[in-house]
Amino acid sequence: MRAWFPFVGRLAPAFAVVLTLCPPVSGGQTGEASSPALLRIEVGYPAGLHDGPLTGRLFLALAPTAEPEPRIAAYNSARQRDGRVPFFAADVEAVEPGEAMVIDAGADGYPYARLGELPAGDYRVQALLHVYTEFRRQDGHVIRAPQDQWEGQRWAFSPGNLVSVPRRVRVDPASETPIRLELADVLPPVEVPPDTAWVKRVKIRSRILSEWWGHPMYLGAVVLLPRGYDDDPGRRYPVIFEADHFRLEPAFGFTTEPPSGEPGLFDWMWRDAGGMRESGYDFQQAWTGDDFPRVIAVTIQHPTPFFDDSYGVNSANNGPYGDAIHQELIPYLEESFRMIGEPWARVITGGSTGGWIALAWQVRHPTFYGGTWTFYPDSVDFRRYQLIDIYRDESAFLVPGAVPGAPERMFQRTIEGQPVGSVRQLSQLERAQGSRGRSGGQIDAWNAAWGPLGDDGYPRRLWDLETGVIDRGVAHYMRDNGYDLRHYLEENWSRIGPDLVGKIHVYNPEMDQFYLTYAVYLLEAFLEGTTDPYYDGEFVHGRPMKGHLWSPFTNADLVRRMADHVAANAPAGASLAWRTGGP
Repeated sequence: MRAWFPFVGRLAPAFAVVLTLCPPVSGGQTGEASSPALLRIEVGYPAGLHDGPLTGRLFLALAPTAEPEPRIAAYNSARQRDGRVPFFAADVEAVEPGEAMVIDAGADGYPYARLGELPAGDYRVQALLHVYTEFRRQDGHVIRAPQDQWEGQRWAFSPGNLVSVPRRVRVDPASETPIRLELADVLPPVEVPPDTAWVKRVKIRSRILSEWWGHPMYLGAVVLLPRGYDDDPGRRYPVIFEADHFRLEPAFGFTTEPPSGEPGLFDWMWRDAGGMRESGYDFQQAWTGDDFPRVIAVTIQHPTPFFDDSYGVNSANNGPYGDAIHQELIPYLEESFRMIGEPWARVITGGSTGGWIALAWQVRHPTFYGGTWTFYPDSVDFRRYQLIDIYRDESAFLVPGAVPGAPERMFQRTIEGQPVGSVRQLSQLERAQGSRGRSGGQIDAWNAAWGPLGDDGYPRRLWDLETGVIDRGVAHYMRDNGYDLRHYLEENWSRIGPDLVGKIHVYNPEMDQFYLTYAVYLLEAFLEGTTDPYYDGEFVHGRPMKGHLWSPFTNADLVRRMADHVAANAPAGASLAWRTGGP
């Protein structure tokens, strides 16, 4: 999950984007009576801006103020799900320069479900076209989806996207006068930070993924080197793989810049977590100290056309990311950066989405890794897919047995238990951000990583984003293909259990804002009941009122714990000079 609100994505039919030479198309009032669509936003682009034709997702952002740009304000508002900056969107296909793309009153949006529901008023408006790439995949499907441009699937920032100049406009859904905008600029490439003595960045073309997608695909890593790395070219080091969402920064927030004092966009999440994590600068002070273990820390970058990371597994929709990471990227890193390259010297950690990955990599590759330190993972038992039992519940939105008029199922809460957002609201947001699983959001990410392929070549949904009805066939596919990690462990314990003894460490906040706690309890119940062998790991529960991002110790202490584990499991005769930097 993403740290904003774990992380969004999914879909609905594509409506409301037509060429002006065609009759107007209503934006999505399917199957029910509706008033005639009046408001139309017509967006064009000149021949000199893009060669055309263009296919993608057209966004309209409406902000109350000029700063930041409406596209950025809407994106940030969507990530925090506060509804302060509305946006609306619709698909476009094969639009030539000079032709108009239209968002009408029926277009999907958030927090208003349709553009026609927007209150009349003066807004700063901006249009953005999220450009899609055509993929001719190895499975025979041809799909169009957003190719990540090393920005981490952020539609408001993706290089190559087209944007209009923001301007103040009177918007009235009852008006029949079209509002006309023109795309005028192309978003520039991402500026990748330069390498330093401590931090190196890698980006490689994956042969495995490129062949599967029928298009060049890339994997990367941010490598954090230990003190003294350049002093002894013959020394090799253990490696900590940190699983996380796509980012350009090194592991554990390492930075040589002292904290500015300015609050970050999601500082509320860190504050509410109630844990021990230190600032990136404080971690850097420990990492570069005399007595700190000399290990290499690597953050893997593996964005897909559906999300900012692949969940690190082979997938019917994302392709063979598990193979590409373990057969191409990790061997490349181990050769390039003098890693020991043995199972006892490879350990993994991560939280949220990264927590699921860290556990999945350990249990699915039990002899490749020497241990996992997993924090507040995404659902590890799909009987608690957050609060949903996907095998028994009929609806993702409705609580079974609830009385009429009772609150719907929540997706997010405060650490005090106050409801913040529902699964229905999240589904609406993802429906607005992209059709056919292309929202770049959390529900879409799970469907793409764990679910089956739809007949159209796009991910098949676990639940309908408008009705909440669960597709039991998708649920069983997720379970039977090993993505329900508790079920996978239970089904395969006699085979993989001996190689997992002492390797599983899980840290679980009692009041995780995204209801991830309860699946961890189910996983613990299974592992604590194991015999022949007993798993001999640990579960630590943070209570009371410990939230998402909680940790019972600092990142520096986490590294020390992992280093102690590596040293304790080193084979006889292996050098442990890396522990202190000595001979």
